[in-house]
Amino acid sequence: MQLRDFILLTSGSLRAHRLRSGLTTLGIAVGIAAVILLTSIGEGIHQFVLAEFSQFGTNVISVAPGKTATRGTSVGIFGSDRPLTIEDAEALKRIPQVLYADPALQGNSEVNANGRSRRVTVYGVGPDFDKALHINVAAGRFLPPDDPTSARALVTLGSKVRHELFGDANPLGARIDIGGSRFRVIGVMESKGQILGVDLDDSVYIPAARALELFNREGLMEIHVVHAPDASVDKVVDGIRKVLLARHGREDFTITPQQQMLDVLSSVLDVLTFAVGALGGVSLLVGGVGILTIMTIAVSERTSEIGLLRALGARRQQIRGLFLGEAMLLSGLGGALGLALGIGIGQLLHAVFSALPVHTPWTYAAAAEIIAIAIGLAAGVAPANKAAMLDPLEALRAE
Repeated sequence: MQLRDFILLTSGSLRAHRLRSGLTTLGIAVGIAAVILLTSIGEGIHQFVLAEFSQFGTNVISVAPGKTATRGTSVGIFGSDRPLTIEDAEALKRIPQVLYADPALQGNSEVNANGRSRRVTVYGVGPDFDKALHINVAAGRFLPPDDPTSARALVTLGSKVRHELFGDANPLGARIDIGGSRFRVIGVMESKGQILGVDLDDSVYIPAARALELFNREGLMEIHVVHAPDASVDKVVDGIRKVLLARHGREDFTITPQQQMLDVLSSVLDVLTFAVGALGGVSLLVGGVGILTIMTIAVSERTSEIGLLRALGARRQQIRGLFLGEAMLLSGLGGALGLALGIGIGQLLHAVFSALPVHTPWTYAAAAEIIAIAIGLAAGVAPANKAAMLDPLEALRAE
């Protein structure tokens, strides 16, 4: 049997039963479309979340107070953790390869100005906060490098707060009331928008020392340590640990590199993407059963044709390959149609709901097509073997 004859026989059967072949192809297409659509949304969310977290840089290390530990007995008075202080942040700045060590805490408070009042998020930070987390100032300046423990009552406004309190007027130099204390406005931040549900524009930034007084706190919520991009993360982490151990006497703090958080988050999102893809893959099983049914019927309908081919010298392996080829052609066409449907529906959803992130990697598309063909091959094995094992004489008499 020549290759040309093989192709004609394989495709001829599908053309002879267009409706049946079309419905079988549609079954595979629906399964592939479901897989592509769900994995595209999953991958889009994956990239969106990682981009949101990494926009502040990947060379950031978070230092938080407290250490999670399991102990067999009560630790009594020795179990109290020492809070992180502004002095701790100043000490961390002296570690080699550290660019910034910025203290941070936050809370909510009423802000009053121009006869208007608004409840906003108040961030207590250091003078390097904007440089450490890549947040730009649109007008004026960010907090100056005052004495970190007794900074002046200065404030930089988020763009939304500035608009709500001052409208189009210039707020620089104006006085505003935050939690009963007077602050002078020295700057306005560029619009940053929402990041994972947190609106940075609806915030104000004051010195960390002032925020400790405002919220009556003993210590910081976090210290952002930014190291040089080419620095060894492990060495910087070791340096942070040594400095804080010397200051606190024991490890009552938690050090978390940003890259470590991103790696963990990425692995979790990968599992979720695989899970939603597997959920859509259930539809492929239905398509595989459809191919198995159609190919079994085809063997019964073409018994005499099989007998004739065998009488003309076709080997069992060629008969088997003929039916496997038909099954793979059906699934391959269904896979291609499913790819077009899945990608098309995904892009349509993104166009209608612009906030929905959709991304289809070509590796997913190629894998989906290969899976479709593999399902067709697996579904066609049993009917192909049945056709190959038919006795030629019995097959010829089966008209």
